[in-house]
Amino acid sequence: MKNVTLIATGGTIASSEDKDGRAVNAGLTGETLLNSLHSPLDGIAVTVENFEAAGSYALDLETIHRLCRRIDNVLADDTVDGVVITHGTDTMEESAFLAWLLVQSDKPVVFTGAQRHAGQPDTDGPRNIHDSICAAASPDLTGVGAVILFEGDIHGARYVTKAHTARVDTFRSVGQGKLGEVDHGTVHLYTHPAPQRVALDTPALDPDVELIALGLGTTPRLMTLAAEAGASGIVLSAFGRGNAPKGFADATARLVARGVPVIVASRCQEGRTRAVYGKDSGGVTLVENGALLAGDLSAVKARLLLCALVGNKLSQDDLAKAFAQYS
Repeated sequence: MKNVTLIATGGTIASSEDKDGRAVNAGLTGETLLNSLHSPLDGIAVTVENFEAAGSYALDLETIHRLCRRIDNVLADDTVDGVVITHGTDTMEESAFLAWLLVQSDKPVVFTGAQRHAGQPDTDGPRNIHDSICAAASPDLTGVGAVILFEGDIHGARYVTKAHTARVDTFRSVGQGKLGEVDHGTVHLYTHPAPQRVALDTPALDPDVELIALGLGTTPRLMTLAAEAGASGIVLSAFGRGNAPKGFADATARLVARGVPVIVASRCQEGRTRAVYGKDSGGVTLVENGALLAGDLSAVKARLLLCALVGNKLSQDDLAKAFAQYS
């Protein structure tokens, strides 16, 4: 008999309409979600934990840091084979990435949820939970790190993103593809992530790292104001290979001199950052002025990595080494 723990954190999967029909809110327990399954779980016993009931848009870094610690505590039990976390889709890719980064155990960690709330007759929650429990019980996912399972597809947390606001197959691993799938309770893993996962231990996630999106002709005003207001780091969602409008290289130099790291990610969905272009705020000039490139990490996930690294109070040189390792 396999043993899986279901940790419920709210989200659409645990939500239903208010009596007046004006809003959808989380509130269903993990036990209720488990009882909603349409198919039996052959050979799998499930233990339920109710962590927090909230829409994932309302979660914060401290809460997800605690969740990652709780996952490790659960998986430290030799009788537990894997964990399923029910979670809202809005920030699921971020929580899953933090679990990929921070959870020390190599046992399966599977995030899932729903796009249609529990009160809808065609809710996708029960099937996603059933598939996720089957995946968490499978030894094939050992060592893969946290994954997201939706509509039968298994996506690694490193690359997955929410690609559609409403469709039930919202999650995509753009440019990389899914790791596998669950078909009628059977797990089929087609590929493993190439880089070996190295778990990061941090006492806290720094919430003061700011993410700033760049557009044609934007100025570094927000970047400067954020640093003046106490930001501990800045992540830029920049152009192409990692380029920015005029003025960003000079602002980067000023911030780095003050001990505020600046990370440059690309707003493109595929490809890696690389210092190619010069003058003003091209990637070469940004790097010369102290910016670090995010590789193929999205800006959202580069921010989370920096939140973890700043929490460890690393030097600029150590930050550079860490980003080279994880991106």
